[in-house]
Amino acid sequence: MTKSEAVKGEKRMVVRKVRLKGTAPIMFDRYAGDNDTKLTEEQKVYLEPGGRHLVLPALNILSFLSAENTPSAPKVLLDARKYKRTAKACLNYVAISPSVIQFIRNGEPIELGEFKNDHDASSGMYVHRCVARLEKGIPNPKVRPVLPLPWELSFELSLYPNSEVQETMVKWLFDEGGKAIGLGTFRGVFGKFEVCEWK
Repeated sequence: MTKSEAVKGEKRMVVRKVRLKGTAPIMFDRYAGDNDTKLTEEQKVYLEPGGRHLVLPALNILSFLSAENTPSAPKVLLDARKYKRTAKACLNYVAISPSVIQFIRNGEPIELGEFKNDHDASSGMYVHRCVARLEKGIPNPKVRPVLPLPWELSFELSLYPNSEVQETMVKWLFDEGGKAIGLGTFRGVFGKFEVCEWK
């Protein structure tokens, strides 16, 4: 791409089939909608509507590309003075479908069974228990479910024509962001991935 083409921006819609392969277990901590409701371990994961297959909302992947108040690929990887423009462009011009993306293992959707003694034999999920320290050392117990390896996610990424962010940048954010922060909660420790398909 020439400099003049880059300034003008992409003139056509870019659509790619993307497959991410987990390189670390992924942790879940679905928000209940308020700070008072206590969720069970099973309620902290994302399940397909009306089913038991584990899924990740497409919005979580968009947050990975665009969040400004929590860790995102642009915030972690780009200059602090410039990342907001890229994050906003990803939010404005990138679309991920379907709206909920199934977790796959060995070519099959991963189905949640039942937690017994902090473990689900069907999916292999386990409950991770730890204590975070808040300001002044106040303990904050955290109980969160974790999906072990292997796991994969496949989806379609659409990049609308624009002059702010191009495919090479979006792909780079996935490549490097997958190594640096990943998906899910407690990112940077859990949820890391590699891009194994982009076509």
